[in-house]
Amino acid sequence: MDPGYRSPLVDFFRRSESARDARLLAAQGALSAAALEQLALLVLLSDDEDSQISETALATIDALPLEPLKAFLASPQVPAEIRGFFAGRGIAPAALPPADMSQPLIPDDDDDDDVEEDGEEDETVEDGDSAKKKAEPKLLAGLPIKRKIKLASKGTREQRAQLIRDPNKLVAAAVLASPKLTDAEVEAFAKMANVSEEVLRVIGTNRTWLKNYGVILGLVKNPKSPPAISMQLLQRVNERDMKMLAVDRNVPEGLRLAARKFVVKGLK
Repeated sequence: MDPGYRSPLVDFFRRSESARDARLLAAQGALSAAALEQLALLVLLSDDEDSQISETALATIDALPLEPLKAFLASPQVPAEIRGFFAGRGIAPAALPPADMSQPLIPDDDDDDDVEEDGEEDETVEDGDSAKKKAEPKLLAGLPIKRKIKLASKGTREQRAQLIRDPNKLVAAAVLASPKLTDAEVEAFAKMANVSEEVLRVIGTNRTWLKNYGVILGLVKNPKSPPAISMQLLQRVNERDMKMLAVDRNVPEGLRLAARKFVVKGLK
């Protein structure tokens, strides 16, 4: 069932391209996501074609704490599809929503603190900090997927910058769904040539992020951006940047020629 909610993480599972082990983790409520994403994923996976995954999702739903769930369903942020799903199971919204909608309904029992999260950094001398930062990319790369996803959602800015380049698409999707993600980070991701094309596609189809001109320009200039997205965004580039794109050998030739046509048209 479609939960009627969109986010990079939920859309990743909606496209049916996620591996079975990732779907099973989500069905267990084991992904460190905000409550709305947790519910959306459970509703989505409740009728998964894999019977073990659908049964696991339904069992997780049955184990949700009832009163917090009812309070959460009272929030106007919850789509009608999710409310309807729980109404069919005899669960009606409470009178008032919770004060904090970001708290997960399924507690995170992972106490593994191999890599620190925001607010948990040790006081170390400068040399120690430098050595630690150099070692962290290797440490992150060796973590299990569940731990990477937790850090993608709740970790530091530096950890997100590393994890957005992870070869596992689910990890990158979790970074883009993080409630801690800032506009400045999205703009930086849009300029990266070492992220997957899928990351750039997600950014390029998000209306909120495209309100930032830096994101638009970053995507247009990024040679890894899907051509359909960069060509579509080209018309939103200002005159000064359009002239630079028209002679920029680092962008695809088709985009450079299109920019040149815009410049010539503007001179007439």
